Amino acid sequence: MINFTKMHGLGNDFVVIDAINQHIDLTSEQIQRLSDRHFGIGFDQLLLVEKAVSANADFKYRIFNADGGEVDQCGNGARCFARFVRDKKLSDKDEICVETNAGKLVLHFDSDDLITVNMGVPRHTPAEIPLLANEESRFYTVQVNDTEKAFGAVSMGNPHAVLQVTDIKAAPVAELGRALEGHAFFPERVNVGFMQVVDRQHIKLRVFERGAAETLACGSGACAAAVIGIEHNLLDHTVYVDLPGGTLTINWQGRGEPVLMTGPATSVFEGQITLTSY
Repeated sequence: MINFTKMHGLGNDFVVIDAINQHIDLTSEQIQRLSDRHFGIGFDQLLLVEKAVSANADFKYRIFNADGGEVDQCGNGARCFARFVRDKKLSDKDEICVETNAGKLVLHFDSDDLITVNMGVPRHTPAEIPLLANEESRFYTVQVNDTEKAFGAVSMGNPHAVLQVTDIKAAPVAELGRALEGHAFFPERVNVGFMQVVDRQHIKLRVFERGAAETLACGSGACAAAVIGIEHNLLDHTVYVDLPGGTLTINWQGRGEPVLMTGPATSVFEGQITLTSY
Protein backbone atom coordinates (compact mmCIF):
# COMPACT_ATOMS: atom_id res chain seq x y z
CA MET A 1 0.00 0.00 0.00
CA ILE A 2 1.39 3.39 -1.03
CA ASN A 3 0.20 6.68 0.43
CA PHE A 4 0.18 9.51 -2.12
CA THR A 5 -1.05 13.05 -2.66
CA LYS A 6 -2.55 14.30 -5.91
CA MET A 7 -1.43 17.89 -6.60
CA HIS A 8 -1.29 20.38 -9.43
CA GLY A 9 0.56 23.52 -10.42
CA LEU A 10 -1.72 25.46 -12.80
CA GLY A 11 -3.26 22.19 -14.01
CA ASN A 12 0.08 20.43 -14.55
CA ASP A 13 -0.79 17.48 -12.32
CA PHE A 14 1.35 15.27 -10.14
CA VAL A 15 1.28 12.38 -7.77
CA VAL A 16 3.65 13.16 -4.90
CA ILE A 17 4.93 10.36 -2.68
CA ASP A 18 6.81 10.52 0.61
CA ALA A 19 9.68 8.11 0.00
CA ILE A 20 11.27 8.95 3.35
CA ASN A 21 8.66 7.39 5.64
CA GLN A 22 7.65 4.55 3.33
CA HIS A 23 9.66 2.24 1.07
CA ILE A 24 9.16 3.05 -2.61
CA ASP A 25 10.67 1.02 -5.44
CA LEU A 26 8.58 1.46 -8.60
CA THR A 27 9.32 0.00 -12.01
CA SER A 28 8.84 1.95 -15.21
CA GLU A 29 5.83 -0.23 -16.05
CA GLN A 30 4.23 0.47 -12.67
CA ILE A 31 4.69 4.21 -13.13
CA GLN A 32 3.07 4.01 -16.56
CA ARG A 33 0.08 2.16 -15.10
CA LEU A 34 -0.23 4.62 -12.21
CA SER A 35 -0.20 7.52 -14.69
CA ASP A 36 -3.07 6.07 -16.73
CA ARG A 37 -6.10 8.30 -16.24
CA HIS A 38 -8.53 5.40 -16.77
CA PHE A 39 -6.85 2.48 -14.98
CA GLY A 40 -4.53 4.26 -12.54
CA ILE A 41 -4.47 7.58 -10.68
CA GLY A 42 -3.51 9.81 -13.60
CA PHE A 43 -0.72 12.40 -13.68
CA ASP A 44 1.74 14.22 -15.90
CA GLN A 45 4.64 13.43 -13.55
CA LEU A 46 5.32 11.37 -10.44
CA LEU A 47 7.38 13.15 -7.77
CA LEU A 48 9.33 11.38 -5.03
CA VAL A 49 10.42 13.10 -1.81
CA GLU A 50 13.61 11.40 -0.63
CA LYS A 51 16.28 12.00 1.99
CA ALA A 52 19.05 14.35 0.90
CA VAL A 53 22.36 12.81 -0.06
CA SER A 54 24.51 15.84 0.74
CA ALA A 55 24.66 17.61 4.10
CA ASN A 56 23.78 21.05 2.71
CA ALA A 57 20.43 20.01 1.17
CA ASP A 58 17.10 19.36 2.88
CA PHE A 59 15.65 16.76 0.49
CA LYS A 60 16.22 14.93 -2.76
CA TYR A 61 13.65 15.59 -5.50
CA ARG A 62 13.10 12.91 -8.16
CA ILE A 63 10.79 13.24 -11.18
CA PHE A 64 9.30 10.55 -13.42
CA ASN A 65 7.30 11.26 -16.57
CA ALA A 66 4.06 9.47 -17.35
CA ASP A 67 5.98 7.15 -19.69
CA GLY A 68 8.03 5.88 -16.73
CA GLY A 69 11.26 7.63 -17.64
CA GLU A 70 13.16 9.63 -15.00
CA VAL A 71 13.94 13.26 -15.86
CA ASP A 72 16.07 15.92 -14.22
CA GLN A 73 13.81 18.94 -13.81
CA CYS A 74 10.19 20.05 -13.40
CA GLY A 75 9.43 23.59 -12.27
CA ASN A 76 5.73 23.19 -11.52
CA GLY A 77 6.58 20.01 -9.68
CA ALA A 78 9.15 21.87 -7.58
CA ARG A 79 6.45 24.20 -6.26
CA CYS A 80 4.23 21.21 -5.45
CA PHE A 81 7.22 19.53 -3.80
CA ALA A 82 7.60 22.56 -1.50
CA ARG A 83 3.89 22.63 -0.65
CA PHE A 84 3.92 18.89 0.05
CA VAL A 85 6.84 18.92 2.49
CA ARG A 86 5.24 21.81 4.40
CA ASP A 87 1.75 20.26 4.46
CA LYS A 88 3.21 16.94 5.63
CA LYS A 89 5.31 18.76 8.27
CA LEU A 90 8.51 17.34 6.83
CA SER A 91 9.95 20.87 7.08
CA ASP A 92 8.80 24.18 8.55
CA LYS A 93 11.49 26.26 6.83
CA ASP A 94 10.47 29.21 4.66
CA GLU A 95 13.27 28.26 2.28
CA ILE A 96 14.41 24.74 1.47
CA CYS A 97 17.19 23.38 -0.72
CA VAL A 98 16.49 20.24 -2.74
CA GLU A 99 18.82 18.05 -4.76
CA THR A 100 17.85 17.06 -8.28
CA ASN A 101 19.70 15.14 -10.95
CA ALA A 102 20.38 18.53 -12.58
CA GLY A 103 21.75 20.18 -9.44
CA LYS A 104 20.27 21.97 -6.44
CA LEU A 105 17.07 24.05 -6.38
CA VAL A 106 16.08 26.61 -3.75
CA LEU A 107 12.34 26.80 -2.98
CA HIS A 108 10.93 29.82 -1.11
CA PHE A 109 7.50 30.38 0.43
CA ASP A 110 6.29 33.91 -0.31
CA SER A 111 4.04 35.94 1.99
CA ASP A 112 1.12 35.73 -0.49
CA ASP A 113 1.13 31.90 -0.31
CA LEU A 114 2.85 31.62 -3.68
CA ILE A 115 6.11 29.73 -4.05
CA THR A 116 9.23 31.05 -5.78
CA VAL A 117 11.68 28.55 -7.21
CA ASN A 118 15.27 29.49 -7.97
CA MET A 119 15.61 27.41 -11.13
CA GLY A 120 19.34 27.99 -11.47
CA VAL A 121 21.38 29.49 -14.28
CA PRO A 122 20.24 28.59 -17.82
CA ARG A 123 22.67 26.64 -19.97
CA HIS A 124 23.13 27.73 -23.56
CA THR A 125 25.90 25.66 -25.14
CA PRO A 126 24.81 22.79 -27.42
CA ALA A 127 26.59 20.17 -25.32
CA GLU A 128 24.81 21.32 -22.17
CA ILE A 129 21.29 21.41 -23.64
CA PRO A 130 22.07 18.91 -25.35
CA LEU A 131 21.62 19.22 -29.12
CA LEU A 132 23.67 18.25 -32.14
CA ALA A 133 25.15 21.59 -33.20
CA ASN A 134 28.78 22.59 -33.51
CA GLU A 135 28.38 26.01 -31.90
CA GLU A 136 25.89 28.10 -29.97
CA SER A 137 23.39 30.11 -32.01
CA ARG A 138 20.43 32.40 -31.33
CA PHE A 139 18.40 30.22 -33.70
CA TYR A 140 18.77 26.60 -34.73
CA THR A 141 16.98 24.97 -37.66
CA VAL A 142 15.91 21.41 -38.42
CA GLN A 143 13.91 19.76 -41.18
CA VAL A 144 10.47 18.50 -40.16
CA ASN A 145 8.24 16.98 -42.86
CA ASP A 146 10.25 18.74 -45.59
CA THR A 147 9.85 22.11 -43.84
CA GLU A 148 12.63 23.98 -42.07
CA LYS A 149 11.74 24.98 -38.51
CA ALA A 150 13.65 27.65 -36.55
CA PHE A 151 13.78 27.82 -32.76
CA GLY A 152 15.79 28.98 -29.79
CA ALA A 153 17.16 26.38 -27.39
CA VAL A 154 18.23 26.37 -23.75
CA SER A 155 18.55 23.97 -20.83
CA MET A 156 16.77 24.67 -17.56
CA GLY A 157 18.12 21.41 -16.17
CA ASN A 158 16.13 19.79 -18.99
CA PRO A 159 16.24 20.55 -22.72
CA HIS A 160 13.86 23.09 -24.29
CA ALA A 161 13.22 24.27 -27.84
CA VAL A 162 11.12 27.45 -28.13
CA LEU A 163 9.34 28.49 -31.32
CA GLN A 164 7.71 31.89 -31.74
CA VAL A 165 4.18 31.81 -33.17
CA THR A 166 1.72 34.56 -34.10
CA ASP A 167 -1.40 32.80 -32.79
CA ILE A 168 -1.06 30.44 -29.83
CA LYS A 169 -4.51 28.94 -30.43
CA ALA A 170 -3.61 27.88 -33.97
CA ALA A 171 -0.12 26.57 -33.11
CA PRO A 172 0.43 22.94 -34.27
CA VAL A 173 1.41 21.83 -30.77
CA ALA A 174 0.52 18.14 -31.04
CA GLU A 175 1.90 17.48 -34.53
CA LEU A 176 5.01 19.66 -34.50
CA GLY A 177 5.66 19.10 -30.80
CA ARG A 178 5.74 15.33 -31.28
CA ALA A 179 7.94 15.61 -34.38
CA LEU A 180 10.49 17.83 -32.62
CA GLU A 181 10.40 16.00 -29.27
CA GLY A 182 11.94 12.88 -30.79
CA HIS A 183 13.99 14.53 -33.55
CA ALA A 184 17.54 13.20 -33.94
CA PHE A 185 18.85 16.76 -33.38
CA PHE A 186 18.01 16.26 -29.68
CA PRO A 187 19.85 13.19 -28.31
CA GLU A 188 17.87 13.25 -25.04
CA ARG A 189 14.61 14.37 -26.67
CA VAL A 190 13.28 17.87 -25.95
CA ASN A 191 10.39 19.86 -24.47
CA VAL A 192 8.86 22.05 -27.19
CA GLY A 193 7.43 25.47 -26.34
CA PHE A 194 5.19 27.55 -28.62
CA MET A 195 5.43 31.23 -27.60
CA GLN A 196 3.25 34.15 -28.62
CA VAL A 197 4.64 37.53 -27.55
CA VAL A 198 1.83 39.84 -26.41
CA ASP A 199 4.08 42.69 -25.25
CA ARG A 200 7.45 43.09 -23.54
CA GLN A 201 6.12 41.87 -20.18
CA HIS A 202 3.63 39.27 -21.36
CA ILE A 203 3.66 36.06 -23.40
CA LYS A 204 1.28 33.20 -24.06
CA LEU A 205 2.73 29.70 -24.09
CA ARG A 206 1.83 26.10 -24.84
CA VAL A 207 4.31 23.29 -24.18
CA PHE A 208 4.61 19.77 -25.57
CA GLU A 209 6.52 17.99 -22.81
CA ARG A 210 8.75 15.03 -23.58
CA GLY A 211 7.20 11.87 -22.22
CA ALA A 212 3.88 13.56 -21.39
CA ALA A 213 2.57 15.36 -24.55
CA GLU A 214 0.93 18.79 -24.11
CA THR A 215 0.28 19.76 -20.49
CA LEU A 216 -1.76 22.59 -19.00
CA ALA A 217 1.40 24.20 -17.64
CA CYS A 218 5.17 23.68 -17.71
CA GLY A 219 7.26 25.66 -15.24
CA SER A 220 10.65 24.96 -16.78
CA GLY A 221 9.09 25.62 -20.20
CA ALA A 222 7.87 29.04 -18.99
CA CYS A 223 11.40 29.79 -17.78
CA ALA A 224 12.91 28.65 -21.08
CA ALA A 225 10.50 30.77 -23.14
CA ALA A 226 11.22 33.85 -21.02
CA VAL A 227 14.97 33.29 -21.33
CA ILE A 228 14.78 32.93 -25.13
CA GLY A 229 12.52 35.99 -25.40
CA ILE A 230 14.85 38.10 -23.24
CA GLU A 231 17.92 36.87 -25.14
CA HIS A 232 16.26 37.91 -28.40
CA ASN A 233 15.36 41.34 -26.94
CA LEU A 234 11.65 40.65 -27.25
CA LEU A 235 10.96 40.79 -23.51
CA ASP A 236 11.87 42.71 -20.37
CA HIS A 237 13.47 41.03 -17.35
CA THR A 238 10.14 40.25 -15.62
CA VAL A 239 7.64 38.34 -17.73
CA TYR A 240 4.10 37.11 -17.09
CA VAL A 241 3.59 33.77 -18.82
CA ASP A 242 0.00 32.75 -19.59
CA LEU A 243 -0.29 28.98 -19.87
CA PRO A 244 -3.54 27.04 -20.47
CA GLY A 245 -3.74 26.34 -16.72
CA GLY A 246 -2.88 29.84 -15.42
CA THR A 247 -0.11 32.41 -15.11
CA LEU A 248 3.48 32.24 -13.84
CA THR A 249 5.83 35.14 -13.17
CA ILE A 250 9.38 34.70 -14.45
CA ASN A 251 12.31 36.96 -13.62
CA TRP A 252 15.73 36.70 -15.29
CA GLN A 253 18.42 39.37 -15.20
CA GLY A 254 20.54 37.87 -17.98
CA ARG A 255 23.53 35.61 -18.63
CA GLY A 256 25.10 34.11 -15.54
CA GLU A 257 22.04 34.86 -13.37
CA PRO A 258 19.46 32.36 -12.06
CA VAL A 259 15.86 32.26 -13.28
CA LEU A 260 13.21 32.89 -10.61
CA MET A 261 9.77 31.37 -11.15
CA THR A 262 6.78 32.31 -8.96
CA GLY A 263 3.38 30.62 -8.91
CA PRO A 264 0.87 28.56 -6.90
CA ALA A 265 0.81 24.90 -5.87
CA THR A 266 -2.39 23.10 -4.89
CA SER A 267 -3.18 19.83 -3.12
CA VAL A 268 -6.21 18.05 -4.58
CA PHE A 269 -6.68 14.88 -2.54
CA GLU A 270 -4.93 12.17 -0.51
CA GLY A 271 -5.09 8.51 -1.40
CA GLN A 272 -3.72 5.01 -1.03
CA ILE A 273 -3.10 2.49 -3.77
CA THR A 274 -2.05 -1.16 -3.79
CA LEU A 275 0.24 -2.34 -6.56
CA THR A 276 -0.62 -6.04 -6.43
CA SER A 277 -2.41 -5.87 -9.79
CA TYR A 278 0.33 -3.91 -11.55
